[in-house]
Amino acid sequence: MTTLPLTGLTILVTRSAGQSSDFTRLLQVQGATVLEMPALEITPPSSWAELDGAIARLSDFHWLILTSTNGVDYFFQRLATHHLDQAATTHLKIAVVGKKTAHQLQANGIPPDFIPPEFVADSLIQHFPDPLEQCQILFPRVETGGREALVQAFSAAGATVTEVPAYQSGCCKNLTADVAQALHQQQIQVITFASSKTVRCFQHLVSTQADFPDAVLDTVCIASIGPQTSDACRTYLGRVDIEASEFTLEGLTTAIVQWATSLPPIHK
Repeated sequence: MTTLPLTGLTILVTRSAGQSSDFTRLLQVQGATVLEMPALEITPPSSWAELDGAIARLSDFHWLILTSTNGVDYFFQRLATHHLDQAATTHLKIAVVGKKTAHQLQANGIPPDFIPPEFVADSLIQHFPDPLEQCQILFPRVETGGREALVQAFSAAGATVTEVPAYQSGCCKNLTADVAQALHQQQIQVITFASSKTVRCFQHLVSTQADFPDAVLDTVCIASIGPQTSDACRTYLGRVDIEASEFTLEGLTTAIVQWATSLPPIHK
């Protein structure tokens, strides 16, 4: 019988609450035992006023930019609150970052007009298909903690970007009991990170566990979905061991499989 490449490995998936199941299935198909630990809680913004104001003048905008599935979900939920549907966006061109964001948009009955060739926000800036001079852009985004490079680059190119908080993400308060026990007993071989904020929140959760030894992560492989997340791993955890070549969950799964197949059997 053929052994799957991740057989014998326990992998910890750190994602936003409710968003880990697809990645978990990808890893399980390759033979991994998966523990899920939400590091982030996604909630509504502190106020809807700015998003509501933008929705009230949607006709003013040329482009809508959505960089996460959360942005898609909360934007269209808020449209529905105002008794509007996707027809309210028919005059807009919509740009998204990443396959999952595109799929979530399509689930609302709308195909994206532009997906950058690489699944990072910087690629959106570099390959934007329209002239940005006098372009009016609506950008529903996380309330705090998002990167400013996107807005700064569009503004420098002559666009007017209206940023509005559409959701908030915050660190979860506690490690789940099963994850805490597995980390303490060094039963986890790989920890995965799909955003910079999950790295920061995970580090905070682990550092506040008084009974954890300082070296609890020394023997764990740290796997990152892409360059920005890798930078956060180095900042908060001291290193990164795996970085996906394609910045998607499928790409991260492939990178972990490639790493695992190079291990001597004794390490599994």
